[in-house]
Amino acid sequence: MSIEIREVNSSKELKEFVMFPYWLYRDNKFWVPGFIGDETGVLTRGKNPAFEFCDVKLWLAYREGKVAGRVGAIINRQEVEATGEKTGRMTRLEFEDDREVVTALLGTAEEWLRQMGMEKVHGPLGFVNLDHQGMLVEGFDHLPSIVSSYHMPYYLSHMEALGYEKENDWIEFRLTIQSIPDKALRLNEMIKERYKLTVRQFSSSKEMKSYAPRVFRLLNQAFEQLPYVVPYNDELTEFYTKKFFSFLLPKYVKVIENEAGQLLGFIICIPSMSRAFQKAGGKLWPFGFRHILRALKKNDTADLVLTGVDPHYQKMGLAAILITEQQKTLLANGIRYVETTGIFESNHVAIQTWKNYPHIQHKRKRCFVKNLAKS
Repeated sequence: MSIEIREVNSSKELKEFVMFPYWLYRDNKFWVPGFIGDETGVLTRGKNPAFEFCDVKLWLAYREGKVAGRVGAIINRQEVEATGEKTGRMTRLEFEDDREVVTALLGTAEEWLRQMGMEKVHGPLGFVNLDHQGMLVEGFDHLPSIVSSYHMPYYLSHMEALGYEKENDWIEFRLTIQSIPDKALRLNEMIKERYKLTVRQFSSSKEMKSYAPRVFRLLNQAFEQLPYVVPYNDELTEFYTKKFFSFLLPKYVKVIENEAGQLLGFIICIPSMSRAFQKAGGKLWPFGFRHILRALKKNDTADLVLTGVDPHYQKMGLAAILITEQQKTLLANGIRYVETTGIFESNHVAIQTWKNYPHIQHKRKRCFVKNLAKS
């Protein structure tokens, strides 16, 4: 039976695009759904500011009138200009275990990218680095954090068969948090005193959110040299502040300032909401919010959402201070385990930091790349 590929042009088709993973993973106990409204907003021109510098197409694959897969393609013009490479992005690929389906989907996305002048495609990647990125290739029997991703184990073999190769991998750890040695605490205080540093603790959401623009400006500096990163302008900062900061608890957000009040680093954790999101089933109301509140109040696991340090101050030990201060709060609130977000496998300094804890390295995500030149 032939596969029909349709471009997403209507609100009905966008709903089918967004809802397809809910059907595909309906019996999978590890998949963690996001909120339907959030994902719809990210994919809607006029709501997501990234559409101002991204060309976007979405497609659905149908077999016998039923959705069997989906894919999107993005040309992030800022990325193309910054790198000088004509490389488009493949995004939100999901499909049944059917070579015909995935071949038709990726073939459609690749052909559009060629027509738009692209020479390569990489992904899965979203609009920006806080959007979906990477395909899970190891760790299928572990629950992802709400800022990570889960995929079907059969995806990898299809990607490789269709000519996609590894470009970069992210790895993730599960850390066991233990008491902090006195030596580490003394060292922390010495560094803070020597450089006249202040670790700011937040007691209210209002105070915490007031720092969001500064955090995003620092994020632009800290992540500037990383692959797939484009800067957050004021509109994107506002968009992702609304998307993420509403779920953050002030006590799990720490920032470091110097004597002049300059923001030098930040670390953001959140009690794990993976189980809560599963129970919510993609909807915040009427019952999803209750599950989230319970997870925020009582939990033994936290997700490390984001951390960054001003690159001009990397050698001052700021990362160690942030981690130690966060660890104090985690232990005081009954947190014993931390799920890290993806770290590039080439980031040996960060990886060694996590390996200093009792840990398992349990998940791996991949960004693939393919040359679009026709043979």
